[in-house]
Amino acid sequence: MGVKSLVRELWAMEKSRPSRKNLKKQLKTIELKITMDCKGCERKVRKALENIKDVTEFKLEPKQKKVTVTGYIEQEKLIKRLQYKTGKKVEPWPYVPYDVVPHPYAPGAYDKKAPPGYVKNVLIDPDAAPLARANSLEEKYSSAFSDENPNACAIM
Repeated sequence: MGVKSLVRELWAMEKSRPSRKNLKKQLKTIELKITMDCKGCERKVRKALENIKDVTEFKLEPKQKKVTVTGYIEQEKLIKRLQYKTGKKVEPWPYVPYDVVPHPYAPGAYDKKAPPGYVKNVLIDPDAAPLARANSLEEKYSSAFSDENPNACAIM
């Protein structure tokens, strides 16, 4: 009987160990930019999001071309599914509130297409808008009057 009980214990331990399938996915909030020009486009996006099983709730903001999705789904997977189901270009939300960026109206950060109160998120892209990420006064002024800067001041 010692062997049977040992096998039962090993079997119970194997069942109690979490497998990759049983690991809980984390609840995420994902913001996406998707063009919704009319009520038909809005309805198409709404239907596509309702049919994705891992999405728990979503909020459409057609004027800002923004969709906020909450669910147990990865961002890349959600983008691919929405592009397939709607036939529209879907991308991660590229804007942040203007008070997050140190210099929101510097060339490269300010975007005319951005919704009111938002600018491009230049903090994550090292090549975009070096003037917007400048921290020291010396760096700001040296790049503002530089010959290599195409947006430099032409007073000189």
